Amino acid sequence: MLDVRRLRLLRELSRRGTIAAVADALSYTPSAVSQQLSALEREAGVPLLERSGRRVRLTPAAEGLVEHTESILEILHSASADLASAATTSSGTLRIGVFPTAVPTLLTPALVSLSTDHPGLSLRVSELDPAATPDALRGDALDVALVQEYDHVPLAPEPGLESEPLLEETVHLAATGPGSLADRRDAWWIAGTPGTLCHALTVRACEAAGFTPSIRHHADDFGAVLALVAAGQGVALVPDLGTVNAPDGVVLTPLAIRRRTFLAYRRGTRRHPVIAAARQALHAAASSTGLRSRTAR
Repeated sequence: MLDVRRLRLLRELSRRGTIAAVADALSYTPSAVSQQLSALEREAGVPLLERSGRRVRLTPAAEGLVEHTESILEILHSASADLASAATTSSGTLRIGVFPTAVPTLLTPALVSLSTDHPGLSLRVSELDPAATPDALRGDALDVALVQEYDHVPLAPEPGLESEPLLEETVHLAATGPGSLADRRDAWWIAGTPGTLCHALTVRACEAAGFTPSIRHHADDFGAVLALVAAGQGVALVPDLGTVNAPDGVVLTPLAIRRRTFLAYRRGTRRHPVIAAARQALHAAASSTGLRSRTAR
């Protein structure tokens, strides 16, 4: 019989590429990961890893096993959800991953609602960039999380995860005067840290307008971004939720670019009472923002 925990390690290796990365993500030692994968090979009876120096590569048999693992984990999550549904009250821990601008507008009212309606829940919040949330969900560090896509930076399909639309925002050009995106080809730009969605949006939106942005500052907090804009340090792209309390002197020009937020969770957990409670609270909070809210699938 194949061990599910070992199968999960193999899946993580297929996603992360190295044993060290798997160990770091799941709080194992590299030696422990290697030992568990060797034990999985013995259980499977066929080679799963091809070693080349310090690196390993999954064999075709291992790639097929990873595909089965996704289905196995979904079935186990679904079975757990069915068992939890038999309880009369929602209890346990709910771990939520959010991006910074969602904290005051989406997360805070959702937490108030969850605390009132489900006092047995222990709520845990982690703030992180949406680019990091898929791995956190697959690694069981989070139960639900807010993920995003922008026009020019679409959301890639994520194995093992399910998502549903939450809200949609307009992206604005923040500057000290009016003008179009193309008018800012010679301006200094303020963008997110390289590797974040906000950084990718700035680069790709400007490239679509026919130029490469000259990025002077990197900032991930939209309050800091707008302060830099107000100080004449550059221009930036800011979505609706990030424009709250914009400083005097900042002109916000709406663009034909949208940011879409989705609620994501592991496949098979959708009907779990704790996940269902989180979904309901976050959709209610999204509706109260006055932005274009979407109906869950």
